[in-house]
Amino acid sequence: MENQNKETIPEKFKDFSAEFTVHAPGRINLIGEHTDYNNGFVLPTAIDKRINIHFAANSTPYSCNIYSKTYGKNFSFDLQKISRSEEDWENYILGVVNEIQKRGKFPKGFDCIIESDLPVGAGISSSAALESGIAFGLNELFDLQLSRQSIAELSRDAEHNYVGTKCGIMDQYASVLSKEGHLILLDCRSLEAVYVPATFENHKLLLLNTMVSHSLASSEYNTRRQECEQAVNHIKERYPEVNSLREVNLSRLAEFKNSLPQLLYKRAHYVVSENDRVLKAVEAIKQGDLEQFGSLMYDSHKGLRDNYEVSCEELDFLVDLTTDYKPVKGARMMGGGFGGCTINLIEEDHVEEFIKVASEAYREQFNITPEAIVVSPEQGTYLTRN
Repeated sequence: MENQNKETIPEKFKDFSAEFTVHAPGRINLIGEHTDYNNGFVLPTAIDKRINIHFAANSTPYSCNIYSKTYGKNFSFDLQKISRSEEDWENYILGVVNEIQKRGKFPKGFDCIIESDLPVGAGISSSAALESGIAFGLNELFDLQLSRQSIAELSRDAEHNYVGTKCGIMDQYASVLSKEGHLILLDCRSLEAVYVPATFENHKLLLLNTMVSHSLASSEYNTRRQECEQAVNHIKERYPEVNSLREVNLSRLAEFKNSLPQLLYKRAHYVVSENDRVLKAVEAIKQGDLEQFGSLMYDSHKGLRDNYEVSCEELDFLVDLTTDYKPVKGARMMGGGFGGCTINLIEEDHVEEFIKVASEAYREQFNITPEAIVVSPEQGTYLTRN
């Protein structure tokens, strides 16, 4: 941190010297959207874009100082008096510290500087990276002896309890536990993970960021979760052993086509179908059948658009654009929805050409320039000593 321009940082950080830096990556999810909080299957991996968090203990028992270079903002808090903040980004940090304390682990005073090359609102989980990175760093700084899985779980709980988003485990798990060059087939019910080699031959994974984030995103996310729970409760009346949509297949769901409200049936149909698609997608990758994998990506997008209703005009436009462009094998919206990125599996020789074509068409339609990000599967959270 010696190269930091000392004129631009808060007084408390003028003499800051980091003990180590935690590198917490964002994530992509190739298929399996909105299935994690339904105890289903997902296929994510960490990516080569990350948040870097520079840590140092400050020799006080309770005083903590945080500076975000990305936001140009800082705040301080007392470990004895943690409570929610009016500033959203602060709650990701406060929530993690709170969850660590709830587990009977007690960090002492620390300072950290945060800098990020993860676009916020793009659906690549900058929030999970921040949560996981803070937990990982405190675990190292104070020898809290938390496992990587515990770090992922408490980071998810922080988002539930301090931020208010009832997310599943996928984002945090992928950020902490990914392996370079692999995808994770994660069973969100048992948390069993199978690492699948990401063999895409001469293809790349390209994200196109719509640069929009509709205000529906956070409220509708929790609404979808409630709708799925309502569908489960209805099915459970006839099949008491069913505790989540994971325990339902399409033939059983069909029994409820007339008794479930149509909206709930559509939500459940999407989730049950998506779980099937994830497992088929893994087989397609193992067999090197990228045409089949791409077809499953398109089917996933249709389900998200028509049955789960979390897409938006901008996402649909970018996915539709690929259907006549042969070098793209598959595309779909990624993340919570209502904005963020599409993920595209594309022949690497055509990446630049397609970015140009898509950017021009998108600009003409929406007067917005999309952001293009080529990503590759990377290792999960790690640290480097300064």
